[in-house]
Amino acid sequence: MKRLEVGDKVPEFSSKDQDGNTVKLSDYKGQKLIVFFYPRANTPGCTAEACDLRDHYQEFKDQGYALLGVSEDTEKKQANFKEKFDLPFPLLADTDHTVLETFGVWGEKKFMGKVYDGIHRTTFVIDEEGRVERVIDKVKTKAHAAQLLH
Repeated sequence: MKRLEVGDKVPEFSSKDQDGNTVKLSDYKGQKLIVFFYPRANTPGCTAEACDLRDHYQEFKDQGYALLGVSEDTEKKQANFKEKFDLPFPLLADTDHTVLETFGVWGEKKFMGKVYDGIHRTTFVIDEEGRVERVIDKVKTKAHAAQLLH
């Protein structure tokens, strides 16, 4: 798994959002973008992270950022998650792992002695030219906005 690092140009990607619309990196050309990857919709950590970002969404907008959440959940699960917690940003249903592999956040994980493949909870800050400006791989789910905004 080769993860994108600071300074890397993000390759073009496209995926479906929670409503079945195609979302591409080029849709955000010329603006700053935060892409956050989370393991599973409606789980405690992922919900805390998404709701923290939701609660600070206006601050992100004021600083010129768009937000995109990504997991391997289906469109239906993403739509339910977005609606249930009133999330103001698109959630990509990356069921074929295209975006996960583009960013290099799919790979081996260990939990309670078991080894398996899964999503590494990681956030990427992308500048107006489509380059990685910052990578956060130690995401604090309950205070993620503070990690990004300060």
